[in-house]
Amino acid sequence: MKKKRGYYFFKRMFDIIFSFLGIGFLIPVFIIIGIIQVIMSGFPIFYLHKRVGKNQKIFNMIKFRSMKMDKRPIKEQLTKEQYEEYLATYKVTNDPRLTKFGKFLRKTSLDELPQLFNIFIGQMSFIGPRPVIKEELEKFKDQKDVVTSVKPGLTGYWAVNGRSEVTDYDERVKLEVYYVEHASIGLDIKIFFKTIGVVFSRKGAQ
Repeated sequence: MKKKRGYYFFKRMFDIIFSFLGIGFLIPVFIIIGIIQVIMSGFPIFYLHKRVGKNQKIFNMIKFRSMKMDKRPIKEQLTKEQYEEYLATYKVTNDPRLTKFGKFLRKTSLDELPQLFNIFIGQMSFIGPRPVIKEELEKFKDQKDVVTSVKPGLTGYWAVNGRSEVTDYDERVKLEVYYVEHASIGLDIKIFFKTIGVVFSRKGAQ
């Protein structure tokens, strides 16, 4: 138990320091993305999406907006096949809701950068299970308390082991639970370096 407390203390210090440094270093990137966003698809620049955090507390996850401004229900924006895919995985292949610039942001994972603010204030961590929406949490069944016992992450074990390519949700649950049960500095370091490879290869991003 003491070892775990030390691990989580170290992890929080790492999150605070490097999210702060990351925000400062990436301000020019934020500005450039914001300008392009306004020119190509207008306002808003950011998108706040309610996600489930630690102990199932709801928080607003910050992302660069990548979708069109369409207030219609999701079912009306997708084909029947796409909507069935969304209900099964909460992902849509070749999502028609994405803007042209949004597709680029998603493919490069640049839309995720504002989550550094979520990390800095303690709602997320650099590494952990990916935050899900409330409805999606039900797919974790009897494992949802396990997965939400830690802070969700910007990247994580599932993210670097298939991400959108893992279409079987039960398999995703196994990957997320594995991380929670084996969380350690060593595993986090492996995930961190594997994330760099995944981002540059754009593997699994949608």
